[in-house]
Parts: sequence; C-alpha cells; structure tokens
Amino acid sequence: MPGNAPRPPGPPRIGLFGGAFDPPHYAHMALARAAVRQLGLSRLHVTPTGQAWHKSRPLTPAAQRLAMCRLAFAHEPRCVVDGRETRRDGPSYTIDTLAALQAEYPGAALYLQIGADQAAAFHTWKDAARILEMAALSIAIRAGQDGQGHAPFDPLCPLPGLPPALQAAARIHVLRLPAMPHSSTQARQLAAQGLPLQGCVPPSVARYIARHHLYTHPASS
Repeated sequence: MPGNAPRPPGPPRIGLFGGAFDPPHYAHMALARAAVRQLGLSRLHVTPTGQAWHKSRPLTPAAQRLAMCRLAFAHEPRCVVDGRETRRDGPSYTIDTLAALQAEYPGAALYLQIGADQAAAFHTWKDAARILEMAALSIAIRAGQDGQGHAPFDPLCPLPGLPPALQAAARIHVLRLPAMPHSSTQARQLAAQGLPLQGCVPPSVARYIARHHLYTHPASS
C-alpha cells in the first residue's frame, strides 16, 4: 500500500499493539504507521486492554474504548482493531494474547509494540521471559525521551530490571518517532474542561467523546 515498505520475504510478520487507548490519539496512530512501515508488518493487531492490571484509575468502559479505536484506525493500512482482550474475563495479560496470535498465525514472526515507559516497567509483566521467547520487542521512542523525557530510554539497557542474560537474548527493534505532545491524559483533560480536541485525536473520535459525554472529570494518568 502507498507509504509502506514492501513486506519482506519469509513468514508473515504479525504485530501486537496493546494499550488502554483511553482515548486513542494521533501519537498512537503515528506509532502504528511507523511499526507497519519500519518492521514490514503483514498485520498489526491494535488491541485495547480489557481489565488493566497495572492501571490505578478506572478505565472508560471497554466497549467505548473499542469503538473509539475502530474510528481512529479505520483507514490505517494493515491495522486491525482486535477486541479479544475486552471480551476476556479477569485481567488482560499480553502473554495470553501473544499465545492466541501464535496459534492463529502458525510460523509467523511476532512483534510486540511497546513504548519507552512500558519498556521501563517490562520486568513487572506476567511471564516477561516467555514473552521475549515468543516475540521481538519493538520499542517506540519519541524525540526527547533519550535520557531526559517522561520515560528515559537507555539503548544499552532497554529493559531495566531484567537479568542481563534476558536483556542479551531479547530481540529488540527501536522505532524513532518525532516529538509529539499528544497523550491520552491530555485528551481527557481537554475534554473535561470543555476544550476542543482538534489536533489531539481524530475528528471522529472527538465527536464520539462529545456525543457520549466522556471524560467529564479530569483524569491524572
């Protein structure tokens, strides 16, 4: 498709991009495009989490976050919005979704897309070592995050907290992105103040937020 590098020969490359997407914003979309293009993905599963075990605040209902993702990623090449985690009982764990994708795409190369902040906390994830066996990690770094941003990233120690042997065995790709101020926190705070979301989220998502009166109270994370 236009704007995307040809898919390399060999087994299909399947990406997983999970998150709360509360709400999805332009930086999410830019990250997805970069992953598809730079990694030559055949398909990228954009997967809103159901019950997030690591979030201290309550999330917007899963059905609404899923609907917003479908609006945001409707025209993104090779992206499919995957609602499986929103239908899962109990907490959502990445290892379970990767195992399901591995079964659905036998022989495919799996790529897990995460941000620098997620990389810093990766050692706390359930079955982190098994995740590294199943998938390569694609870590998105926004300009300004190399040692001084919200989530400092050290390419010599990309997964702090993990034993050196696991660090050495991890298959890691770094996606370099331009500086982007967009965040879900920013979008929620703008909506709570009744301010326009133009430039932060796609118009279709902004209309959905207004129609359903989402984020009427400020959120801090």
